[in-house]
Amino acid sequence: MTTTRLTGLLMATTVLGSALAANAQDVTLTIESWRNDDLTIWQDSIIPAFEAANPGIKVEFTPSAPAEYNAALNSKLDAGSAGDLITCRPFDASLALYDGGKLADLSDLSAMANFSDVAKSAWQTDDGSATFCVPMASVIHGFIYNKDAFAELGLEVPATEEEFFAVLDKIREDGTYIPMAMGTNDQWEAATMGYQNIGPNYWKGEEGRLALIKGEQKLTDEPWVAPYAQLARWGEYLGDGYEAQTYPDSQNLFTLGRAAIYPAGSWEITGFNAQADFEMGAFPPPVAAAGDECYISDHTDIAIGLNAASPNAEAARTFLEWVGSAEFASLYANALPGFFSLNSAAVEMADPLAQEFVSWRGKCQSTIRSTYQILSRGTPNLENETWNASANVIRGAETPGDAATRLQEGLASWYEPQQ
Repeated sequence: MTTTRLTGLLMATTVLGSALAANAQDVTLTIESWRNDDLTIWQDSIIPAFEAANPGIKVEFTPSAPAEYNAALNSKLDAGSAGDLITCRPFDASLALYDGGKLADLSDLSAMANFSDVAKSAWQTDDGSATFCVPMASVIHGFIYNKDAFAELGLEVPATEEEFFAVLDKIREDGTYIPMAMGTNDQWEAATMGYQNIGPNYWKGEEGRLALIKGEQKLTDEPWVAPYAQLARWGEYLGDGYEAQTYPDSQNLFTLGRAAIYPAGSWEITGFNAQADFEMGAFPPPVAAAGDECYISDHTDIAIGLNAASPNAEAARTFLEWVGSAEFASLYANALPGFFSLNSAAVEMADPLAQEFVSWRGKCQSTIRSTYQILSRGTPNLENETWNASANVIRGAETPGDAATRLQEGLASWYEPQQ
């Protein structure tokens, strides 16, 4: 081989290698998500860990407001402008995306072996033949409280509904604090941190949820109306102007120390730790009477899938394999305390408030939100209607019985087992 030819080959190889390296550096994955309150965690902890191990892939986290996510995502997917990676809500909303060809089947990812059938069930077809999102975490519902306020007012953590309202009455009578920080402007929190928080103690968790799916119970039955009756009492404890109060308003009222109790999901822990300068505690939804079995919403909350139209599918699958690893499980659960790993690998959590929430798994029966599986596939959508009904009941615009009747009629209009 001549020197000239050898030199030419070496130059070509160098140029090709440089081009490949440049192309590798050009792969940027975009993540769509409704969790806009953990942006800095992704930017500062999660994404740098992945990029350090995968230098050819960059990742951008681009969240939307929670209440706008479904509509915004659907519009982007239809327009072909959605990101490569789609953060998946559980059950029906994501199943509809998969059935519509918007999410890819990820059943062949090796990381799927790290999750139980229960963990994967929220992101599978009804027959379990396809899994389309990698499970990330569940969240647990309950109440977060200001320990300083409780100590100042001599309050004990309530275990029963009677004790719960007695505590609220004492806080209101003292006047130093708003008893509970929650508004009804955005509606979803009235259902998510209201109805779905306290409801499982009434309908007995999975027993009632599955009976509703089978048509053996109706939304007008006592276990489903009773939570609304409790919510109807909440309005007098939420402070002046709660009707116009947004979700961020409520978060700020609590972390600024102006409210004593916050109806919560464990996803609040990270933000509250950063913003509150007082010690916090948590308690599960109070039961009707001492000694009653307790139930908690331990909701399969969040997963991540692949946009079926992504031009960067190979790089996206590399990211998803990492999301399914024990490394990610530990990083995510500790970077975002309150998002409890669904990975089969054991995760040790350092945050005391997260430890309190997860400890309820050993005391109470776990269930998921009643509207998420099957029951929100038709129109009217039961999940969205429950948002509206819960907010209406709290502000007195609708009675518990009327709200339940409206929801039942809507469900029965399209769901055959309820007809």
